[in-house]
Amino acid sequence: MTVPARQGLEAVDIIRRAADRDGGVGPVLHDGSGDTLGFLVPPGTADGWDLPGSACTQTNGRGMRFGELPPAARDGGWLLPPDPAGGVTDPEVLRAALGEAARLIEAADSCS
Repeated sequence: MTVPARQGLEAVDIIRRAADRDGGVGPVLHDGSGDTLGFLVPPGTADGWDLPGSACTQTNGRGMRFGELPPAARDGGWLLPPDPAGGVTDPEVLRAALGEAARLIEAADSCS
């Protein structure tokens, strides 16, 4: 699931602050240009994802081995690398964090 970098970074902070009650953030990729962040989410998330400003791409069903970068991120790298014992980001937690991040960014931009 990809989002603009600014919103994604805010969401990572929001999820990490709330990790005790909502679960943590899973692996996060950044692109080489610094424009987007990609969150690894459970299979099937793309089927119901409709959050404006983000894109959730369905894989071909084979998934991805931890440690390898998906083709779209080969010029980037891991912001938060995978933990073999860890999981992916819960889509509902991510959706809430992205909404909060969008509101924070809008408020900050309106004060400038």
